[in-house]
Amino acid sequence: MITYETMDQSEINEVNNALEGKSARDVIRWSYDNYGDDLVYACSFGVEGIVLIDLISKTKPDATIIFLDTDFHFKETYDLIDKVKERYPTLNIKMIRPKWTPEEQAQQEGDRLWETNPDRCCSIRKLEPLENELQQYQAWMSGLRREQSPSRQNTQFVNVDNRFSSVKICPLIHWTWDDIWMYVEAFNLPYNTLHDQNYPSIGCMQCTAAVLDGDDLRSGRWSGQGKTECGLHK
Repeated sequence: MITYETMDQSEINEVNNALEGKSARDVIRWSYDNYGDDLVYACSFGVEGIVLIDLISKTKPDATIIFLDTDFHFKETYDLIDKVKERYPTLNIKMIRPKWTPEEQAQQEGDRLWETNPDRCCSIRKLEPLENELQQYQAWMSGLRREQSPSRQNTQFVNVDNRFSSVKICPLIHWTWDDIWMYVEAFNLPYNTLHDQNYPSIGCMQCTAAVLDGDDLRSGRWSGQGKTECGLHK
């Protein structure tokens, strides 16, 4: 098993070379063969996440999936999570919460922190909870795709994650936006209805806007803030 403590870049390159040309399901199967219950999927429940959940369920029906519940998500997101729990009852879906409620955060950091210091808000409500949770696992899975943004174009199937001192596995790196939706339609998967309203990337309510046709898929995240990532994938 490749671990953060023992791996080096040459070993990562060797694994990625061996996985080159494999399907997403092949990569998922390799991941659980190697890590088993030491692998967790951190899911935002965007449409990529729904595809990955379906693929995971076909390989490991009792896999653990975590959702960073910032307390600021859209109602449509919470409704979708309920539908996914109903469709995949054997999956272990855990809602991970920040150390502070929104009211406590306002008391400690000031009101509307997402406007005054969005990086700090993301750190409190997403990065710190994920960091604490990932300490229990050797590796984590993500639905990153190379097509999503320029910052993700060099993502590999298996990656060194120095931010969380972990191994990060991304089975969907070669999938296009059209591939994702073809899969959703083929298997009649539930998805966040905000996708039908020009929200290709969905995060917290305060920091997510609809995008114009032709814009970057993540252009609606932190619009006007000069920010495109919450920090989970830097």
